Amino acid sequence: MTVSNDGDAALTDEAPVRLRRLGLGDLPAVEAIERRAYNTPWSRLMFSGEISRPGSRCYGAFVGRALAGYLIVARYTDAWHIMNVAVDEPQRRRGVARTLLETLLGETDQDGTRGHTLEVRVSNHGAIRLYESLGFRPAGMRRAYYTDDREDALVMWRGEGPDDTPLIR
Repeated sequence: MTVSNDGDAALTDEAPVRLRRLGLGDLPAVEAIERRAYNTPWSRLMFSGEISRPGSRCYGAFVGRALAGYLIVARYTDAWHIMNVAVDEPQRRRGVARTLLETLLGETDQDGTRGHTLEVRVSNHGAIRLYESLGFRPAGMRRAYYTDDREDALVMWRGEGPDDTPLIR
Protein backbone atom coordinates (compact mmCIF):
# COMPACT_ATOMS: atom_id res chain seq x y z
CA MET A 1 0.00 0.00 0.00
CA THR A 2 1.24 3.46 -0.81
CA VAL A 3 0.08 6.73 0.73
CA SER A 4 0.09 10.05 -1.10
CA ASN A 5 0.55 13.45 0.51
CA ASP A 6 -3.20 14.02 0.45
CA GLY A 7 -3.88 11.06 2.73
CA ASP A 8 -4.96 8.60 0.04
CA ALA A 9 -3.48 5.11 -0.03
CA ALA A 10 -3.82 2.49 -2.72
CA LEU A 11 -4.36 -1.22 -2.17
CA THR A 12 -3.17 -3.39 -5.02
CA ASP A 13 -6.15 -4.12 -7.32
CA GLU A 14 -8.47 -2.35 -4.87
CA ALA A 15 -10.05 1.05 -4.44
CA PRO A 16 -7.80 3.64 -2.77
CA VAL A 17 -7.84 3.99 0.99
CA ARG A 18 -8.45 7.50 2.31
CA LEU A 19 -7.32 8.43 5.82
CA ARG A 20 -8.97 11.10 7.90
CA ARG A 21 -9.74 11.99 11.50
CA LEU A 22 -12.81 10.23 12.88
CA GLY A 23 -15.86 12.21 13.92
CA LEU A 24 -18.88 11.34 16.02
CA GLY A 25 -20.81 10.59 12.82
CA ASP A 26 -18.45 7.64 12.23
CA LEU A 27 -19.46 5.90 15.48
CA PRO A 28 -21.95 3.41 13.94
CA ALA A 29 -19.31 2.10 11.50
CA VAL A 30 -16.60 2.06 14.18
CA GLU A 31 -18.87 0.12 16.54
CA ALA A 32 -19.76 -2.41 13.84
CA ILE A 33 -16.09 -3.20 13.17
CA GLU A 34 -15.33 -3.24 16.89
CA ARG A 35 -18.07 -5.82 17.57
CA ARG A 36 -16.79 -8.05 14.78
CA ALA A 37 -13.15 -7.69 15.81
CA TYR A 38 -13.23 -8.10 19.60
CA ASN A 39 -14.91 -10.39 22.13
CA THR A 40 -15.18 -7.49 24.60
CA PRO A 41 -15.81 -4.43 22.43
CA TRP A 42 -15.50 -0.86 23.57
CA SER A 43 -18.75 0.97 24.29
CA ARG A 44 -20.06 3.90 22.25
CA LEU A 45 -19.29 6.12 25.26
CA MET A 46 -15.63 5.06 25.25
CA PHE A 47 -15.27 5.82 21.53
CA SER A 48 -17.14 9.12 21.70
CA GLY A 49 -15.04 10.19 24.67
CA GLU A 50 -11.78 9.59 22.81
CA ILE A 51 -12.98 11.07 19.51
CA SER A 52 -14.10 14.23 21.36
CA ARG A 53 -11.00 14.56 23.55
CA PRO A 54 -8.55 17.25 22.35
CA GLY A 55 -5.51 15.12 23.29
CA SER A 56 -6.56 12.13 21.20
CA ARG A 57 -5.75 11.16 17.63
CA CYS A 58 -8.51 9.05 16.10
CA TYR A 59 -8.03 8.06 12.47
CA GLY A 60 -10.23 6.16 10.07
CA ALA A 61 -9.20 4.37 6.89
CA PHE A 62 -11.97 4.48 4.29
CA VAL A 63 -12.40 2.49 1.08
CA GLY A 64 -14.90 4.53 -0.87
CA ARG A 65 -17.39 5.59 1.80
CA ALA A 66 -16.95 2.44 3.91
CA LEU A 67 -14.79 2.41 7.01
CA ALA A 68 -12.08 -0.26 6.61
CA GLY A 69 -10.29 0.28 9.92
CA TYR A 70 -9.51 2.74 12.68
CA LEU A 71 -6.86 3.77 15.18
CA ILE A 72 -7.60 5.36 18.58
CA VAL A 73 -4.65 7.03 20.35
CA ALA A 74 -4.47 9.22 23.46
CA ARG A 75 -1.66 11.50 24.53
CA TYR A 76 -0.80 11.30 28.19
CA THR A 77 1.58 13.84 29.68
CA ASP A 78 4.70 12.64 27.87
CA ALA A 79 3.75 9.65 25.71
CA TRP A 80 1.22 8.50 23.12
CA HIS A 81 -0.85 5.46 24.12
CA ILE A 82 -2.18 3.40 21.21
CA MET A 83 -5.43 2.20 22.70
CA ASN A 84 -7.37 0.53 19.91
CA VAL A 85 -6.57 -0.64 16.38
CA ALA A 86 -8.99 -2.64 14.28
CA VAL A 87 -9.37 -3.49 10.60
CA ASP A 88 -12.53 -5.04 9.20
CA GLU A 89 -12.02 -8.66 8.14
CA PRO A 90 -12.28 -8.14 4.34
CA GLN A 91 -9.56 -5.44 4.49
CA ARG A 92 -7.07 -7.31 6.70
CA ARG A 93 -3.56 -8.17 5.50
CA ARG A 94 -3.67 -5.31 2.99
CA GLY A 95 -1.61 -2.75 4.92
CA VAL A 96 -4.48 -0.74 6.42
CA ALA A 97 -3.24 -1.01 10.03
CA ARG A 98 0.34 -0.26 8.93
CA THR A 99 -0.82 2.85 7.09
CA LEU A 100 -2.82 4.08 10.07
CA LEU A 101 0.15 3.54 12.41
CA GLU A 102 2.69 5.07 10.01
CA THR A 103 0.48 8.15 9.70
CA LEU A 104 0.34 8.50 13.48
CA LEU A 105 4.09 7.99 13.87
CA GLY A 106 4.85 10.48 11.10
CA GLU A 107 2.73 13.13 12.79
CA THR A 108 3.91 12.54 16.36
CA ASP A 109 7.50 11.26 16.31
CA GLN A 110 9.10 14.69 16.77
CA ASP A 111 6.60 16.27 19.16
CA GLY A 112 8.71 16.16 22.32
CA THR A 113 7.09 13.10 23.90
CA ARG A 114 9.05 10.05 25.05
CA GLY A 115 7.38 8.00 22.37
CA HIS A 116 4.53 5.56 21.88
CA THR A 117 3.26 2.63 23.93
CA LEU A 118 0.63 -0.06 23.51
CA GLU A 119 -0.59 -3.36 24.89
CA VAL A 120 -1.12 -6.39 22.64
CA ARG A 121 -2.33 -9.91 23.36
CA VAL A 122 0.64 -12.25 23.71
CA SER A 123 -1.12 -14.62 21.26
CA ASN A 124 -1.49 -11.95 18.54
CA HIS A 125 1.73 -12.79 16.70
CA GLY A 126 0.75 -10.93 13.52
CA ALA A 127 0.18 -7.68 15.39
CA ILE A 128 3.39 -8.11 17.39
CA ARG A 129 5.37 -8.57 14.14
CA LEU A 130 3.72 -5.45 12.69
CA TYR A 131 4.56 -3.37 15.76
CA GLU A 132 8.15 -4.66 15.81
CA SER A 133 8.53 -3.76 12.12
CA LEU A 134 7.54 -0.20 13.07
CA GLY A 135 10.18 0.02 15.80
CA PHE A 136 8.21 -1.06 18.87
CA ARG A 137 10.05 -3.27 21.37
CA PRO A 138 8.79 -5.38 24.29
CA ALA A 139 8.99 -3.49 27.58
CA GLY A 140 6.98 -5.61 30.01
CA MET A 141 3.94 -7.74 30.62
CA ARG A 142 0.51 -7.07 32.11
CA ARG A 143 -0.72 -10.33 33.63
CA ALA A 144 -4.37 -11.29 33.01
CA TYR A 145 -4.91 -7.92 31.29
CA TYR A 146 -7.79 -8.96 29.02
CA THR A 147 -11.06 -9.43 30.87
CA ASP A 148 -12.69 -11.88 28.44
CA ASP A 149 -10.15 -14.68 28.90
CA ARG A 150 -7.53 -13.24 31.30
CA GLU A 151 -4.83 -13.42 28.62
CA ASP A 152 -1.61 -11.54 29.29
CA ALA A 153 -0.73 -8.37 27.38
CA LEU A 154 2.72 -7.60 26.06
CA VAL A 155 3.59 -3.94 26.71
CA MET A 156 5.55 -2.43 23.83
CA TRP A 157 7.34 0.92 23.48
CA ARG A 158 8.72 2.91 20.58
CA GLY A 159 11.01 5.81 21.41
CA GLU A 160 12.25 6.30 24.94
CA GLY A 161 11.09 3.62 27.29
CA PRO A 162 9.38 3.99 30.64
CA ASP A 163 12.74 4.34 32.40
CA ASP A 164 13.91 7.10 29.99
CA THR A 165 16.30 4.72 28.25
CA PRO A 166 16.14 5.17 24.49
CA LEU A 167 14.80 1.97 22.93
CA ILE A 168 15.04 3.06 19.28
CA ARG A 169 17.34 5.70 17.83
